[in-house]
Amino acid sequence: MKRTHNATDIDMGQVGEQVTLNGWVNARRDHGGLIFIDLRDRSGIIQVVFNPELDDQSFHMAESVRGEYVVAVKGKVQARPQDTENPNLKTGKVEVYVDKMEVFNTAKTPPFYIENGIDVDELLRLRYRYLDLRRPEMKDNLLLRHRVVKSIRDYLDERGFMEIETPILGRSTPEGARDYLVPSRVHPGEFFALPQSPQQYKQMLMVAGMEKYFQIARCFRDEDLRADRQPEFTQLDMEMSFIDEEDIISLIEGMMPRLFKEGCNIDIPTPFPRISYDDAMLKYGSDQPELRFDWEIVDITELVKDVDFKVFASAIAGGGVVRALNARTCGSFTRKEIDDLGRMAVEFGAKGLAWINVTETELKSPITKFFSEEKMQTILEALDAKPGDLLLFGADQADIVARVLGVLRLNLGRRLNLCDPNQLAFAWVLGFPLLEYDNEEKRYVAVHHMFTSPRLEDIPLLDTDPAKVKARAYDLILNGVEIGGGSIRIHRRDWQEKMFSLLGLSQEEAVEKFGYMMEAFEYGAPPHGGVAFGIDRLIMLMAGRDSIREVIAFPKTQSAACPMTNAPSAVSPKQLRELSLKLKEK
Repeated sequence: MKRTHNATDIDMGQVGEQVTLNGWVNARRDHGGLIFIDLRDRSGIIQVVFNPELDDQSFHMAESVRGEYVVAVKGKVQARPQDTENPNLKTGKVEVYVDKMEVFNTAKTPPFYIENGIDVDELLRLRYRYLDLRRPEMKDNLLLRHRVVKSIRDYLDERGFMEIETPILGRSTPEGARDYLVPSRVHPGEFFALPQSPQQYKQMLMVAGMEKYFQIARCFRDEDLRADRQPEFTQLDMEMSFIDEEDIISLIEGMMPRLFKEGCNIDIPTPFPRISYDDAMLKYGSDQPELRFDWEIVDITELVKDVDFKVFASAIAGGGVVRALNARTCGSFTRKEIDDLGRMAVEFGAKGLAWINVTETELKSPITKFFSEEKMQTILEALDAKPGDLLLFGADQADIVARVLGVLRLNLGRRLNLCDPNQLAFAWVLGFPLLEYDNEEKRYVAVHHMFTSPRLEDIPLLDTDPAKVKARAYDLILNGVEIGGGSIRIHRRDWQEKMFSLLGLSQEEAVEKFGYMMEAFEYGAPPHGGVAFGIDRLIMLMAGRDSIREVIAFPKTQSAACPMTNAPSAVSPKQLRELSLKLKEK
């Protein structure tokens, strides 16, 4: 029997009509003289009724079906009696009285309930992902993803963008994370790499004169996983010629409200706040600031530079800083809870954690004896301290202090439920450093990537003080998560060669790995820039989920494996021989 309607197409307007429905048995209730089945398809649920007086054969068939059987039913739509309506269902005012039924397939008892809010180990859900995806909340996540991706395509198409696919099999180049490598049968001993991003290809498309490109791109990175990382992920990739930072920001601030309106029916205001990288690191201890609560870290280096407290004095003498966080209302913490914060600080690089508990009558702390009453009052005013507050201090190099106080800020924010789950706090972070010095490798590394353009006014500093050069880069942050970022790119060979040399690549290495790109720049490369957004992360936040695995149809586990297909798996010796590979014996 071929369906005529989806379940939720049926409403009071179809009363009296004959319809055919296909779907799964969501629930079955035998009331003696009548059998009720909640029939589920992708659209939702409708109640169907079996009456032996209407069709005895269908009634007896309904007696034998169980949950998740796949069935077809044909019957007449009727209004439910007024006292039996179900306001929780879209179809709660109607039901279908069945006069014909067909069982397409039986089903084993599922290992978990096909319903929302189940408390089941994630590995079991991933093992039976095809069942997990039947649950309404998982289906809704994929429908949200579909709506958002469609909205992206429509928005960019309306603005003259071309969707262009770039290769999955490419060349291995140093881009940050570890590549996934694919051995070549045709070229024994040589390998393709799966793309970490389409970065070089999209720049080649700008050289090719495409001017406005986008792609819903599959990307691959062999890196340690966490809740918002997967070995394969999807990003919205964009590149444009003859533009600057303001053009990118304007484009995205037009797109985001549309995605949230069409995806979630949420209105978001623009323009988004803009924060400099330096301010983000100072005030929030992170270049991905969580702005849903207003605690800010305060630099008090100048206030305490003359204080006779060895911890502060030695940090300042060593070129470091002293900063403080007012953990409002945390003055009620026990000494054990404060000590736990200290252990967390040490875990993230601090040598310790100084603190002051502000009460109605006194300041409780081991460090107050080092401060004059006047100096202490100045510090309290700088931190807007009130009775009931707990002041936390970091004294070390600026990057360590930022990391430690930033982690404590986020930890306490979550602990005190300071973040409104219904709030959407967007912000642009601008003014990133172009480079940072890696003490272990004894060389500069790119903060964004090696194709990011320096600010034009900072180009002379590349020869004299590279650490002071600012990048023409920008990140968009939502609720403390980087959902996208990009930059204006280098489009001249001499600038790109200079960047490679600063990153420690010899001229020979640069030509070997990127010669084709630098050659392209000699054939009229336009100024260009772009941005990429992690679609999985964005959908995760829009759906109110804590893991991107919840919004990907078939994700990998945290150990980069698929419990459903048992991938990765061993391959046959014949396949290895064809690829000129031999496994090392264990």
